[in-house]
Amino acid sequence: MSGATTAVALGQQTELIKDKTIGYWTKRADSFSETRHEELHSEQATYWRTEIAMNLQLQKGMKILDVGCGAGYFEAILSPFGCRMTGVDLTPEMIAQGKTLLERHQIEAELLVMDAEHLEFPDASFDAVISRNLTWNLPRPDKAYQEWHRVLKTGGVLLNFDAEYAKNVSRCDQSKNKAHEMLSQDTLDECNMLYRMLAVSALDRPVWDAQVLAQIGFTDIVTDTTVSERIFPVENQFYIPDPMFSIRAVK
Repeated sequence: MSGATTAVALGQQTELIKDKTIGYWTKRADSFSETRHEELHSEQATYWRTEIAMNLQLQKGMKILDVGCGAGYFEAILSPFGCRMTGVDLTPEMIAQGKTLLERHQIEAELLVMDAEHLEFPDASFDAVISRNLTWNLPRPDKAYQEWHRVLKTGGVLLNFDAEYAKNVSRCDQSKNKAHEMLSQDTLDECNMLYRMLAVSALDRPVWDAQVLAQIGFTDIVTDTTVSERIFPVENQFYIPDPMFSIRAVK
């Protein structure tokens, strides 16, 4: 897909997609939160802490924005480092579940309902922006990246984890996808509908992401397509077969 065509396609995405995304994740919020609770008490949390610490110099008082925070998982696993965590998510029910999960574990963090493409923070508010499995949901991931750049301090780090989930429906053995194991066929169909609606599903990622980040002004951009080997070394109850990638960039 050419750059011009991509810009037009992304620009044609509508608020209808966001409404459908909110509806989809509202339905999944309860079970999603419980899975994250179980994940906190498993070796998976250690895998994620190690991966994040490889990319961020985690320090007490460091201000981190978790975009698409869901049920507050990153807020919980990074709490031992003493970081000042703020999480935002478009789905109100996810934020409600996240607050419950953090209260359940006596963890302090600020969770807010907010659009990843229209952040309500001043410029240069955060030392790092982190995200997991969000950008595939976004009608305008390019616009989101611009916002994330805006709210980062100079020298701040963006760390994004995602996968080409739409393409992997046919490329990967989805019978091994523990994240989708308990979903009804109607919910799976709804997820596949979102894949088809989103222009990001057709992009060559993370190559496209790196190009956009460079255009925005990020530097020291590094993509890593071996993340799954470290995050999912065994096919446990949290395993997903889709190869994850990470993107690390500096403002």
